[in-house]
Amino acid sequence: MKLGDYVLISPEVTLLKEWVRGKVIEVEANPFVGTVISAQTADGNIYFNKESLFKAAV
Repeated sequence: MKLGDYVLISPEVTLLKEWVRGKVIEVEANPFVGTVISAQTADGNIYFNKESLFKAAV
């Protein structure tokens, strides 16, 4: 994933019932947990967590 990509954010991150669509705003190489993705949703909320909790949106 790279900046500007659209992703689906896991309910494990958002605490909502469904996967939410967002746009990648930051990709960080964290030495402790690996790649961390930050994504912003259409309503302006920003979520971040390990890359495995995000999947590419079609």
